Amino acid sequence: MNRLNKILAVAAVSMTLTGCSIYNNKYEQKVELPADAFGQSELDGIAAQGDTSIAQMSWREFFTDPLLQQLIEQALANNTDLNSARIAVEKSEASLKAAKMAYLPSLVFAPQGTLASFDRGAVSKTYDLPLQMSMDIDMFGSITNKKRAAQAVKLQAQMQQQAVQANIVSTVAQHYFMLQVLDRQLEILMMTDSLWNKSLETEKSLWDYGKAYSTAVNQMEASYLDVKTQIVDTRRNIRSVENAICRLLAITPQHINRQKWGTSTLHHAETQGDAGQRMFDVKYLKIGVPATMLEKRPDIRMANHAMEEAFYNTAEARSAFYPGITLSASAGWTNSAGGLIVNPGKLLLTALGSLTQPIFARGRLVANKKIAQLTEEDLQKKYVQTVINAGNQVNEAMADCMTAREKHQYYSRQVEVLNEAYRGTHELMDNGKASYLEVLTAQESLLNAQLSQAMNMYDAAQAVIALYIALGGGADD
Repeated sequence: MNRLNKILAVAAVSMTLTGCSIYNNKYEQKVELPADAFGQSELDGIAAQGDTSIAQMSWREFFTDPLLQQLIEQALANNTDLNSARIAVEKSEASLKAAKMAYLPSLVFAPQGTLASFDRGAVSKTYDLPLQMSMDIDMFGSITNKKRAAQAVKLQAQMQQQAVQANIVSTVAQHYFMLQVLDRQLEILMMTDSLWNKSLETEKSLWDYGKAYSTAVNQMEASYLDVKTQIVDTRRNIRSVENAICRLLAITPQHINRQKWGTSTLHHAETQGDAGQRMFDVKYLKIGVPATMLEKRPDIRMANHAMEEAFYNTAEARSAFYPGITLSASAGWTNSAGGLIVNPGKLLLTALGSLTQPIFARGRLVANKKIAQLTEEDLQKKYVQTVINAGNQVNEAMADCMTAREKHQYYSRQVEVLNEAYRGTHELMDNGKASYLEVLTAQESLLNAQLSQAMNMYDAAQAVIALYIALGGGADD
């Protein structure tokens, strides 16, 4: 008998020590990450130097246009998706509060009464007025792990809210700059409409004097009407983008106030010079080191908290193999004293301690532990992939910035050259030294170059915004 007691004592101590290890085991991020998340490319040494990153700027600092700032503020206040994300955070906070209160005892007031009669005899009346208490003892960390997992869920909800905010900031800004570019394209088309109308009138005059063919007039008029249709399409596109912004702001369709393109830039508005060149000048596009991105990007932080949740779920699954200890007590008035009924009732106190040790649960505990471990492994791999995807986005955005910067120089020179060519060809045609085809070709080439230059400016703005968001910007004020 003494030997059996020793064995039981050793088993109890072993279980207690094992349970303590589960109880005190806290999550630490130990997943090995890629050495260079941004990748090796021609970008190295240009914008990746230093620890600072443009993502460290708040969106109010990054987007300097006051009208754009107002739109972003309105979107963050009214957007339905962001409000849903806020509600999700509040739900997770409520769940965490409930998990924390699981340490406390539960109290239940459960009065009951009984009427009894034997063989049509006198009716006996009994009653109980107990206040019942039940409390789970967290010896093996089950409650603690549930609380820590709930904390990780709350952090994930907060990161999701930040991710939604960054997406809204990015989308509103992109739509705003698209409006500015469309305004610029409409301005170009309106100027072209005026110039081509004069060319058409000139060609008609030459036709009246027998110095031009009707085919030349018809060809010029067709090109002129094509510009007219582009004006109609551009105005429709402007309305469509305005409506898209209104949806983000959760308001009815209306005109969106904006500044003219080039009056303000994305960041470092105090610098002088060409607005387009300032926008994607690489000396301002500091991406910093990958560690900065890991600290700022909501999706990476959310993936980390998902691993944390899985870690504590696995610990909880392990703790299910250990005994559950419950303390119960009851205190109250009753008039039922065994086989006797006494009036008035007397105070009755009871206390009970119970231990439940799982022995065979039809494989459920083993399966839950295996599932939790596999989930943890899956989330670790997904975390690495999230980091890789983030670095890829940074690399792509920076490459787009440099491409737009290089193309900007070519487009500027192309527009300048084609403008001179158009004026010279038009003068030659007026003097009868050039055909209408040469003028038409010069007109169309100039228009296409001007429209392409404007669209390249939007591509540049989009690339800079994408870089800012890819580095983790826009997620907080």
